[in-house]
Amino acid sequence: MTTDIQQDSLFIPYRNGQLHLRHIRHTTPTALGVPILMLHGAMSNGRVFYSDSGRGLGCFLAKAGFDIYVMDTAGRGLSEPKIHRDFTLGQGEVIREQLPLVQQFILQRHPLVNKVHWCAHSWGGVLMASSLARYTHLQSSVASLLTFGCKRTIKVRSLKKWLMVDFFWNRFAPFCIARQGYFDASRFRVGMDNESSASLLQTIDWVRGDWIDHDDNFHYAQAAAKAVWPPAWFIAGKNDHVLGNPSDVRDMIDECGFSQVKYTLLAKEKGNLLDYDHAGMLTDRQAEQDHFVQIKQWYLSLSG
Repeated sequence: MTTDIQQDSLFIPYRNGQLHLRHIRHTTPTALGVPILMLHGAMSNGRVFYSDSGRGLGCFLAKAGFDIYVMDTAGRGLSEPKIHRDFTLGQGEVIREQLPLVQQFILQRHPLVNKVHWCAHSWGGVLMASSLARYTHLQSSVASLLTFGCKRTIKVRSLKKWLMVDFFWNRFAPFCIARQGYFDASRFRVGMDNESSASLLQTIDWVRGDWIDHDDNFHYAQAAAKAVWPPAWFIAGKNDHVLGNPSDVRDMIDECGFSQVKYTLLAKEKGNLLDYDHAGMLTDRQAEQDHFVQIKQWYLSLSG
């Protein structure tokens, strides 16, 4: 671990277990910095934003003085219990319970601020946008929404999309779930974490269907049209051909109806060091000398 930042694991009681938050902050501040909550996507966990050695966007922003909270949704990362055959929680519980709970926890730790910046990778951006669209108290307490490779629908057509989405995610993964009760991503060496039956089947529906809650039929698209959104920034990678294709990212922007939003394509032709792919936007070493710098400046401008 680098000496200029400190990393700690915090645990929030939740149902019959606990949610894990990785708290990353500079070692020298006399007071807590501006808080940023980070959320991973499907088949993933919070490690996409940080490492013990001090790499990743979370660590980069902590070195600049921000207080970073990286969330592991229920069953993933260091949250307990881990996903298992009888694990029943899906994406609805993240939207309706876990994100509001973590938001309240962070605000209580930062009594001098009344807003938290939200940041997400991939499907995590859909969950954050859903929670924001649904709850007006979050709309008033979230300072901004930054996403990487975030899409709700996948409309791009290609052989790679057919293999990754139509075959693997929509057919093979549900077949495995029918036999095992959850998707064991580690067994097939895909992703960073396992996926619950409910979450996987719900994402399949949302990617190819309507933006409606599976548990109570709440209509997120209708709520999004009326929402008071915070400033938003959607980042896509040129080499993200399927899971966050730039055209699908732009569709997500249009569906939400943001009043203040910017879109960035990370590509050499745009002046970036790489044509980034879905994970590389956050994990490539060059990112710290590239778009991470602009992200830091954006947060500083919003926090000034």
